[in-house]
Amino acid sequence: MIETMRAWAQYIVEWAAKDPYGFLTSVLLALTPLFIACALLSWKLAKMIEVRDKEQKRRLRRQENLAKVKRN
Repeated sequence: MIETMRAWAQYIVEWAAKDPYGFLTSVLLALTPLFIACALLSWKLAKMIEVRDKEQKRRLRRQENLAKVKRN
């Protein structure tokens, strides 16, 4: 098992040394879907945080208004 992994790693290193542009192109093509997924998930998380913050501010304003009314 370890020998197989070592041989595979050696093949990858030789490929990268002999054809660096082809290697980088292949790596970028393989990673592009992951980059896209990461961007989409980050955007979705940012939207969720915005909604939560707006809701929190709305609740805080409501509580402040209720406190003002109770004081008067």
